[in-house]
Amino acid sequence: MFDVGCWTFAEVSDAMSLLPYTIYLSFVGALLALVAGRHSASLARWIALATAVAGWGVVLSAAIHFTPAAGLQDLVNVPWVPTMGIHYHLAADGISLTLLVLTGLAATAGILFSWNITERTGGFFAFYLALIGGVYGVFLSADAILFFVFYEIAIVPKYFLIANWGSTNREYGAMKLAIYSFAGSALVLAALLWAHAIGTPSFSLGDMAAAAVHFTRPEQIGLFALSFFGFAVLAGLFPFHTWAPTGHVAAPTAASMLLAGVVMKLGAYGCLRVAMPLFPVGFSVFQTTIAWLALIGIVYAGLVALVQDDFKFVIGYSSVSHMGFVMLGLAAANIQAVSGAVLQMFSHGVIAGLLFAVVGRMVYDRTHTRKLEELRAMPLYKLLPFAALVFVVAGLASMGMPGFSGFPAELTILVGAWQTSPAWAAVAALGILVAAAFTLRAIQVAFFGQSNAVRGGGFDELTTGSPSQGRQRPGGTPPTDGASAAHALPPITRPERVGAILLIAAAVLIGLKPDLLLNWIIPSLHSPLMKAAISGGMP
Repeated sequence: MFDVGCWTFAEVSDAMSLLPYTIYLSFVGALLALVAGRHSASLARWIALATAVAGWGVVLSAAIHFTPAAGLQDLVNVPWVPTMGIHYHLAADGISLTLLVLTGLAATAGILFSWNITERTGGFFAFYLALIGGVYGVFLSADAILFFVFYEIAIVPKYFLIANWGSTNREYGAMKLAIYSFAGSALVLAALLWAHAIGTPSFSLGDMAAAAVHFTRPEQIGLFALSFFGFAVLAGLFPFHTWAPTGHVAAPTAASMLLAGVVMKLGAYGCLRVAMPLFPVGFSVFQTTIAWLALIGIVYAGLVALVQDDFKFVIGYSSVSHMGFVMLGLAAANIQAVSGAVLQMFSHGVIAGLLFAVVGRMVYDRTHTRKLEELRAMPLYKLLPFAALVFVVAGLASMGMPGFSGFPAELTILVGAWQTSPAWAAVAALGILVAAAFTLRAIQVAFFGQSNAVRGGGFDELTTGSPSQGRQRPGGTPPTDGASAAHALPPITRPERVGAILLIAAAVLIGLKPDLLLNWIIPSLHSPLMKAAISGGMP
């Protein structure tokens, strides 16, 4: 092991040295998918899937050979813009590796749930893989400007995916997401340039951390506020969260899965990797404020989800609520809470991706409605039994049911939050009750609810007033009973089943064996830089 500034770098294994290829594979795959899409939509799909699986395979190979250590493993470090001290510097530790595994899984599952894309297929998967390449880059960057560049690369494709392949108010949703994201990015960039102007010799995060020790208290406070809250916009921290439900609803299924699964994690990761370690004095000033904003987001977003009539808005607000637990874990600033926050990033990425897959692809693309009152009139547990089963499983996981990844993640955060402030843990526990309420309501109404009209004779009676004059369903057949209606909705496809099984398996595996990830995460929090971040908070 060797030290650079406040960072400790460990020797890297051969498998770990391949991690930068996740970035290169994604961008090359994007170009190949774009070209192939001009000739064959099927070929573009297979190229996208092969690219995602190959990237995930590289990450899993690195994970198998990874040796946890209290420091980053240096992967690549070459001058990029030497006159400004900017390097192409890639490195990884247990925290970043956890999120790289999530990215590979989410990317693969998202493509499987996008197998139905027929309009400009090559362009869709090109933007999709470019976004994935940007995400990989963020999680591997150890230079602040490189971090920022990949951060922006991940933001731009989101706009085009939503604006071109989205649904409800897609232009508005895409523009709102882009404006919020770029506004947050502008704050982050301002902080980085300010810190460099004050006296950091380079944009290496290690050099910046070493130099920041000598910043004055007002400088630390200002730099932390700009960087943390700039990143917190993308993390969905209250009150900067309003772009998230709108963006989720407008996005196509795969984009929703990525947006909730990995893109929101970029913001939380930036808070943990950049703002908190570099400016710990500023963090100590804002710690309580951040915690209460996170708690408000947990409860408020949950209560809003409880009264939504749009199925996708329910999941969108639930995503904001669960990300509040991540931000609370960071604010609690002890080993247990922060390790729980990283574990929750993984857990929420898997579970939220699964929920959006069911609502967007399995239900909406077949019924052409997200209104819970309209779905109540359909016996979806009969028409789409696999979708019903998957949503029940995902809902239980989202509620924090033991046996799924959400349970150890939220429990670890609550225990850590209690160590810092019992009041924080008590309010967060209230948020868990609210989450159970809106999740059970969504399960009951969307899949098992029956209106008076249904109980009276036929579920089309709800909208027509007569069971014999049913409204024609999206499948083209006017069903009059459960048997005939089953033919109105296309069956769940094989790619969708495989994608759902992958996500459920990940949630169950980490639920039963959370140490698989915690054994990576916790040693990383003992590095000098992470210790500085945590010690900056309240004792």
